[in-house]
Amino acid sequence: MDISVVAAAREDDSPVEEPLRVAALADRLGYREVWAGEGPTWDAFVLATAIGLATGRVALTAGPVAVSVRDPLTIVRGAASAAAVTGRPVGVALGTSSKRVVEGVHGRPRTRPAAVLAQTAEAVGGLMRSEPGEAIVPASAFRRRLRPPGGPVTVAAFGDRAIATAAEHADRMLLDVVSPEQVRELRAKLTVAAEQSGRTPPRLAAWLPAAVDPEPESLTQILRSVVGYLTVPGYSDMFAAAGFGEAVELARSGADSDTLLARLPLEAASTVALVGDAATVRARIDAYATAGLDEIAVVPATAADPAGERTLTALADQAHCSGG
Repeated sequence: MDISVVAAAREDDSPVEEPLRVAALADRLGYREVWAGEGPTWDAFVLATAIGLATGRVALTAGPVAVSVRDPLTIVRGAASAAAVTGRPVGVALGTSSKRVVEGVHGRPRTRPAAVLAQTAEAVGGLMRSEPGEAIVPASAFRRRLRPPGGPVTVAAFGDRAIATAAEHADRMLLDVVSPEQVRELRAKLTVAAEQSGRTPPRLAAWLPAAVDPEPESLTQILRSVVGYLTVPGYSDMFAAAGFGEAVELARSGADSDTLLARLPLEAASTVALVGDAATVRARIDAYATAGLDEIAVVPATAADPAGERTLTALADQAHCSGG
């Protein structure tokens, strides 16, 4: 099991520079890779560049970036620019994001997202491999001047069409906030989709919230990050089966996030996160590995634990032992 670290801005009252602190700590502790997450606050490629300049060796992945907002050249140009400035490989992660972000924040239509994801993943895969001197895009008079970014192409997936896209075009498939049971099911779908594409299945990773020896504030922060999944098909059934059906029904009725947060007990965090003492978290990691996960991208809780230092320090030895 590889273990990487996610440095992404939380859209709350967390310090805007927090991702840089998390990344610097991950680099100091010897983690292999840092994901520079994109959202309303940070541009993923700017964040990846800033992390690269502030750290010594971590590999970088930018995203997931929303494919309805960026075209393939913009994505690869951003990664190549970050790689040129930082002098290290930069990968890209692609995703469809949500209507709330694509339309509500960017003002762009989110139409046919699965088809756009497939088209973008295919194009990005080709552009990530193009060399200096080649056309910057097919049939263009402009020539590529920067070296390829050198990192992997990752596709965030959950639905069947996105899984098929990852199986056909990605080096790695990314899940977000999932249980071991979901990993097992989605791994099986990825294997079948890869066989149908005639490819070896890409590596399977998941962003998982984490808090070792958490304070109540850390658990609340984790729960706030998952309340938006209560109405998502697949997730809603999982939370209901875990005993949180009341919160699921409230979410379906349109309750706001503060109301949902108040109804979710702190124990709900353990459904899709790594929480507890070090031994409990290590056992949870083993459960994800048994279910078929190749990599955990830790999203450390930072409330009551600045930069997630307690959590990242506790998991650093396991990351080194696993080759992460």
